[in-house]
Amino acid sequence: MPNRRQFLVGSLATLAGASAIELLTKPIVSAEGASSANEGGSVKVILFDDSGKKLGPKIIQKVHKTNAEWMQQLTQLQFEVTRKEDTERAFTGEYYNLHERGLYRCICCGNALFSSDTKFESGTGWPSFWAPIARENVRDTNDSSLGFSRTAVSCTECDAHLGHVFDDGPKPTGLRYCMNSASLKFVKHG
Repeated sequence: MPNRRQFLVGSLATLAGASAIELLTKPIVSAEGASSANEGGSVKVILFDDSGKKLGPKIIQKVHKTNAEWMQQLTQLQFEVTRKEDTERAFTGEYYNLHERGLYRCICCGNALFSSDTKFESGTGWPSFWAPIARENVRDTNDSSLGFSRTAVSCTECDAHLGHVFDDGPKPTGLRYCMNSASLKFVKHG
């Protein structure tokens, strides 16, 4: 049985090791805030005005910021969800029970992500949509962080983590884009 000093030293060593692993596995951020693994880069998104009218495709530069810059822009919860891939608690988000007509934009960069036209009541406690406003505006990646495979959804323009997509949604897609309210900004149709 370790004594208190051995326990503290062991805990600190474990914490230091975990920090070193995270540092080595995360992209290095330059002074300008661009990740060296994805520096520069342009993406195609579909632009929409705040009324939901499609303006068409546009090639834009990806948004790159340092964690310090994101922390100045976002609340703590928004930062943890969008930049650290956390999840807000069910039934606590601002938009899970919102029924107004409008557009859901990325809280980080303003990219149009979802429309109230595809929002539905999933009973899960998170805003759920059966499709994004434009497929080009979101990106899917594999997420095995909980020990099983899920599909994470992020913003194409700034890589903000939005939530996950599941195959138990309604017609016509059969998909449920289960999003965090903290990753979204609702713009009501005027």
